[in-house]
Formats: sequence, structure tokens, C-alpha cells
Amino acid sequence: MKKLRPKVVMDGAIPFLKELLTDYCEVRALPGGAISKADVADADALVVRTRTQCDEALLGGSTVRLVVTATIGFDHIDRPWCEEQGIRVETAAGCNARGVLQWVSAVLVGAARRDGWLPENRTLGIVGVGHVGSLVKQYAESWGFRVLCCDPPREEREKLGFLPLAEVAREADLLTFHTPLDETTFHLCDAKLLAGVKPDCLIINSSRGAVVDNEALLESGLQCALDVWEGEPLLNRTLLAHAAVATPHVAGYTAQGKANASAIAARLLGEVFDLPFQGWYPATVSRPAPRTITWDELCRTIDAHCDLCAESRILKHHPEQFEALRDGYRYREEYF
Repeated sequence: MKKLRPKVVMDGAIPFLKELLTDYCEVRALPGGAISKADVADADALVVRTRTQCDEALLGGSTVRLVVTATIGFDHIDRPWCEEQGIRVETAAGCNARGVLQWVSAVLVGAARRDGWLPENRTLGIVGVGHVGSLVKQYAESWGFRVLCCDPPREEREKLGFLPLAEVAREADLLTFHTPLDETTFHLCDAKLLAGVKPDCLIINSSRGAVVDNEALLESGLQCALDVWEGEPLLNRTLLAHAAVATPHVAGYTAQGKANASAIAARLLGEVFDLPFQGWYPATVSRPAPRTITWDELCRTIDAHCDLCAESRILKHHPEQFEALRDGYRYREEYF
């Protein structure tokens, strides 16, 4: 018998979406890490974050036709298996790019204050020049940084003049990672790469924890600013104590980023199940209003919008609350 309303199982920490879906779907909202095979057995769609492993162990034998992750990453989804089963997989690529830009900008301002430099005296290396990396490149160049980029897939396709990773790492005073996690990027930043950077280079990671070999990073003694961690929510406490910036995987946690992700998920559900969600955006969130910002203005204003010193203190004092800090995070407002 045909279902009158599609059944959607979703991570309950995804904001805005449940209220929209309730009038049109049978909705079950659960903690992401607790979604089970039994929960999705008769579901039509699954809307998740990174804490739900979407693979044969979860989805085998289910009626799920669509998996949407309200994140830019997809390493928690077995995409080849889903494709074989005819399960459509979609991400919210680009949804939180400006939120991550804001976090990286706060890292740069903090480093400049600590070490007493101006952007025109520093080289920023960007590894991964997609939605986030492209924004970081655009703004950093406007602030006066010398910017070097590495993105082998884009370089192969587009011949943009991007450089090999080792060369970017060797030249950089600050090295920031914005790649997905897959077999080519696991421990992309390893002991060999770290051995070739400047001794005062700052390693910045807001992509996925395992893109940077955390043990090798700790052994290198290099400065670091980390939003993502290998083994999270269980953290290497020594690395946590060492990090100049330490946040609980919230770099992209802005109200606009979350609203964008939920709007993308709603649009995809609408397409697949013929629901009237086209153009929907949460009424309680102001839409993004991108603008240019000078370095001086950034330095004056960033703490009020993204106070990484305060956030780092909280995580360093309460690392056991990683998941609670992440799930209970008060979303920042994007202001550029």
C-alpha cells in the first residue's frame, strides 16, 4: 500500500527542519549517533549529520531512497554502496562556508595579535580550494596576505597555477586545510610534511580531524589551531592543552550556515517526494549578506562574533563535554 506521507528519520540536532516537515511527513527525530537499523527499516529518507554512519550496516534491507547530510563532508556515508542500492545521496555543500571563513579569520587575527605581525608580512597556504578555501583565499588576499594554494583535483581540471602541497607547506607561515576526508586526504598532513614547514608555522584545521595526523602534529611541537580532531569526541588531552585554538567541531556553526543546510535538505526532500518546500528558508534567521571587510575592521569586530579565546578555554576545561558543547553551541551570526 502506498504511503500517504513519506517517513523521514532525522538527526534531532538539525535545527529548523522538524517543524517544517511535521505537516507533510511522518518524522522521527533521534540523536544522530543513536539512529539504528530498526529506526530506518521502513523509512523513505534519512537526514543526518556526521555522527550517523550511513552504510550497509545501517541501511541494508531498508526502504530508504534518499540520504541527505546537512554537512559539507560525506566521509560518514558509504556512497558507492548507496549508489549500488539505488539510494540517492546528497550533501549540503557550501552551506557553512562563510561560517568557517569567520572561524579562520578569527584564528588569523588571534595569531597576528600574539606574534605581532601584519598580513602583508605573512604567507598563507591554503590546502583545498573549494567552497571554503576559495572564500579564505579571496578575503586573505584582500587583507594583504601572500596566498599560495594547493588543490590537485582542481589544478588538473582547470590549470589554475596551484602549487604542489610540499611547496605550499614549505613557504607558508600559516597553513590551513579545507579538504574532504577520503583515501587521498587521510593524514595528508603527516610527519613528513610537518618536517618540511617553517618552525613557527601555524597549522590550522577545520576540515576533518584525520586530514592532519594528530600524533605527528603533537610530536612536531608546531603551533596549531584545531576545530576538528582525530577520534572525536575523545580527544588527545596533550594535544588539546598544546593547541593555541581548540574548538569542538563548530567552525561552521552559524545561524545562516545551519539555515542553509536545512533549506538544502528541505529542497531535496521536496524534489524527491513532491512536497512544497522550494525556496523555503527559516523565518527566524536573517539571510546571509556577504560584504567586504578590511583587516582593521576585522580586528576590531571579530571577537564580538567569534571569540575563540573564550571557546578554547571552555573546551580545554571540559573536554569530556565535547558533544554537549557541540550540540548546545549558540550559533554565531555571519556578519561578512
